[in-house]
Amino acid sequence: MKGISLDGAVAVITGASGGLGSVLAAELVSRGSYVVLAGRSPERLSLLAGKLGERTSWMAMDITSFESIQAAVLEIVSRHGRIDVWINNAGFGIFERADDAPLEHFEAMMDVNYMGTVRCTKAVLPYMQKAGKGQIVNIASLAGKIGTAKGSGYCASKHAVLGFTDSLRQELAGTGITVTAINPGPIDTPFFDQADPEGHYVKNIRWMMLRPEQVARKTAEAIVKGRKEADLPFFSAAGARILRLFPRLADGPVGRLMNKK
Repeated sequence: MKGISLDGAVAVITGASGGLGSVLAAELVSRGSYVVLAGRSPERLSLLAGKLGERTSWMAMDITSFESIQAAVLEIVSRHGRIDVWINNAGFGIFERADDAPLEHFEAMMDVNYMGTVRCTKAVLPYMQKAGKGQIVNIASLAGKIGTAKGSGYCASKHAVLGFTDSLRQELAGTGITVTAINPGPIDTPFFDQADPEGHYVKNIRWMMLRPEQVARKTAEAIVKGRKEADLPFFSAAGARILRLFPRLADGPVGRLMNKK
């Protein structure tokens, strides 16, 4: 599959005001891209854009509102003439048991993590189709391939993202538009301030957490090479594949080993 040169590319990153999004922005700028930081906090976006330099701009956007996204996409295209890469990075998680979690938490994670990805893709896709090229990158998760205790809401939203990504890739085959899924394990970012406020999960898996710079680098490489999917780290990705083939393993010692939340 053909990738996109990041040198001179116009790339939009949602959820870009902090965490992985801000590191992704720095990685793409270092490779010569013009990066538009998208998110809900003008102050934080403006501050980051100032730090990253003249190849960076920002756009306030609410991914729970299709109208907000459409307006932002129109403004970005008006400014830059095109959008070459769109990275659906915005998302959040709350780790809790299904029987304890209020319905509102399930709905909110699905609205942001899944429907946010759908809304953004629906808004930018017509412009890429008209251009006959482009790349949509969805930051999913290994949680989209295997379920874990206290992850029912979050895992379900990421399973939905991967299902959407795989189907969209088939629909867009031959159009010049590449669809890529990035599936990282736990990343050392402020994501866990909300997902795991007591720090229990982070304490248990600190040794295996990815650095955001690692994920940003692998994402950039996947864009350049036009990869369909990138799973990381290797050993976690291998474990996910084995569990997909042999789901009963999750009922015994393997399941207990995974239950770190």
